[in-house]
Amino acid sequence: MQDITVSTVLKEKVPHINLSCIECDVQPEEKNNELWDEIQNKINELSLKLKVGEISRIPAISASRRAYRACGKDPARYRLSAEALLRRTVKQYEIYQINNVVDLLNLVSISTGFSIGGYDPDKINGDIIFGIGENNEPYRGIGRGALNIENLPVFRDKTGAFGTPTSDSVRTSVNLQTKRFLMIIVGFDKALQIKEATDFAVQLLKKYAHAANFQFKIID
Repeated sequence: MQDITVSTVLKEKVPHINLSCIECDVQPEEKNNELWDEIQNKINELSLKLKVGEISRIPAISASRRAYRACGKDPARYRLSAEALLRRTVKQYEIYQINNVVDLLNLVSISTGFSIGGYDPDKINGDIIFGIGENNEPYRGIGRGALNIENLPVFRDKTGAFGTPTSDSVRTSVNLQTKRFLMIIVGFDKALQIKEATDFAVQLLKKYAHAANFQFKIID
């Protein structure tokens, strides 16, 4: 696993940030029917018990929104991926099916409220720093095209920005050719249950992506 650190400037603005990093071998496939059934069951459960106005009060999402404001970004305009997924879920809109690896990541996210990055580490160039986006910094988000990442929390390698809690990038995206997978669960408050989210992710990776050769790292 690459060395992963949090920049001084981000630590100053969000002092209670922590990251749970999981890297493992995976076997991607277009669709896993059992996984998709589990996702649909979770969508049905959440749509019955959760209202749109309650999503921002979920602890992990509330902490993430505070972190965005501290960094200078409007979380209502640049929604966190977990919040966007939950809004689609509660409104019973379709959650896009990508592949089993990305789909299980989305299941962890809607189940816990954590925004989670999913990357092909073979496409990452060197060590990783979690910092804050700069003015006119180039970034192409998956399904979003060019994205203004100024003042967003952002993961960078030697090539540049490749991930944010709003949208992962095209450059390091996970596809059917991916052999190794890096999942980063982003917690903006150490009081949140990031270990439970990590354990759930590992369970799903083993069950639905035949994951093996795990490496773990906690950054706080």
